[in-house]
Amino acid sequence: MKIAVLVEDYYQVLEVWYPYLRLKEAGIETIFLGPGRKKEYLSKEGYPVAEDVSVCGVNSNDFGGVIIPGGYAPDYLRRSKEIISFVRKINSRGKLVAAICHGGWVLVSAKVLAGRKVTCFSAIKDDIVNAKAEFVDQDVVVDDNLITSRKPEDLPVFCREILRFLKLKN
Repeated sequence: MKIAVLVEDYYQVLEVWYPYLRLKEAGIETIFLGPGRKKEYLSKEGYPVAEDVSVCGVNSNDFGGVIIPGGYAPDYLRRSKEIISFVRKINSRGKLVAAICHGGWVLVSAKVLAGRKVTCFSAIKDDIVNAKAEFVDQDVVVDDNLITSRKPEDLPVFCREILRFLKLKN
C-alpha cells in the first residue's frame, strides 16, 4: 500500500511532516506527491520538501490513499486539474482521503463533500458548508473513507484515525 501526501508551496510544516513520518514509522510506504511545477516546495516558514513524484507521472490505482495538509498550499493544489482528478479517483474507490485544516479546499474543488460530515479550520467552514457538507466542530471527523481535522493540535487524533482506517482496509 502506498499513501500520497500532497505538497505545494506554503504548506503547514507539521501537517505535512507529522503524518508522513507517522505512517512511515508504521511501515506504510508514504511519498510526497506534487503537481509537478518544480521538484522542491517551501513551507510558510521556508522549510523545503522534495516532491518524490509528480501527479502527472502516477496512476491513482497504485495508491491506497491521499493526505491533504493545510497551510496555504491547498489554495495552489486545488488549481491543478490533475491533483483534483487524483483526489476524486481515490475517493471514488473508497480509499483513504484525509484532509486537515485548509486541506478541505481541495475536497471542495474535487466535489467530494456533498452529504458528508467533515471538519476543517474555522476560516473555511463556509466553503465546506456551501459544498453541501455537514460541518462538525471537533478534532477529528470520520465519515467512511473521509477523515478530516481542524488544525495542527489535532494531528495525534487525525493520524490515529488514519492508521485505524488503513488497518481495517488491509
